[in-house]
Amino acid sequence: MKLLILRLLWVLLGSTVAISLALWATKANSPLLLASLGGTTLFLFVLTTAPAAQPRAVFGAHLIGALIGIIAYQLFGDGFWVYVAALVVTIGVLLITRCVHPPAGANPLIMIQAHASFIHLGITVLTGVLIIFVVAYIWSRLGVGSRKYPVSWTQASPPSLNWSLWDQ
Repeated sequence: MKLLILRLLWVLLGSTVAISLALWATKANSPLLLASLGGTTLFLFVLTTAPAAQPRAVFGAHLIGALIGIIAYQLFGDGFWVYVAALVVTIGVLLITRCVHPPAGANPLIMIQAHASFIHLGITVLTGVLIIFVVAYIWSRLGVGSRKYPVSWTQASPPSLNWSLWDQ
């Protein structure tokens, strides 16, 4: 029980450090611009062995989802149908590239809502993801009862092209 409490406190402290640094470094005017990073923090500090928590999925999904949202907004504005189309395209591209990281599914919606430009891809999204990743990488090596993160640098998410939960 004592180890469990220590592990919980370690995860909470690491999560606090990671998201605080990400928000501070990107100087986001609104934390909503980085809302998907809250879910990423949970994956990297709690679900560290999940395929969706590995670097390929984390970086790929965040960058792909944000890029699709930015392109959609830049080409078509912020109409209701643009949100829907950008999300559906993102889901398709993430499945095809096997870079599924659920929190990043919010990125196209966030980028459209923020009226984001291409500069947000690097300054906000990449910087935020990179900071959380680096903190999780270091934290897992210093940690209490934790596995080293990442488990695999290139693991696909989902692990196969068979997306059906019933057939796996």
